[in-house]
Amino acid sequence: MRLPDESDLPAQINILPMIDVIFAILTFFIMSTLFLTRSEGLPVNLPTASTATAQQITTRITITVDEKGIISVNRQPSNINSLVDQIGSIMGSESEALVIINADEKVGHGQVVAIMDQVRQVKGAKLAISTQKP
Repeated sequence: MRLPDESDLPAQINILPMIDVIFAILTFFIMSTLFLTRSEGLPVNLPTASTATAQQITTRITITVDEKGIISVNRQPSNINSLVDQIGSIMGSESEALVIINADEKVGHGQVVAIMDQVRQVKGAKLAISTQKP
């Protein structure tokens, strides 16, 4: 038995809610891939070097010097006098670590050399200077 207000209209599929769901999922994937990149230091303008090669040591410590000369060790603020202690505590029982100096191209040569001198005092610390390819 049929109700009187029921009509013989064909069934319709409304795709607008489906499009909304697809765009929501797409937005989720786009936003999540932005967080998959690994940034080892603070953002600085690196100098270029055409002969740069990647180093293969598992323990990495990044010392960042921004254009104002502010020093950070693994994104934690630091000063030049405490570098030896910080690097030693980060290395812990590791016998070897790669210390990457991530200095802005506007930082003075003297400050980078002073940082390198401090790093050389830590036993097992190998130095690397971060650059970008031209």
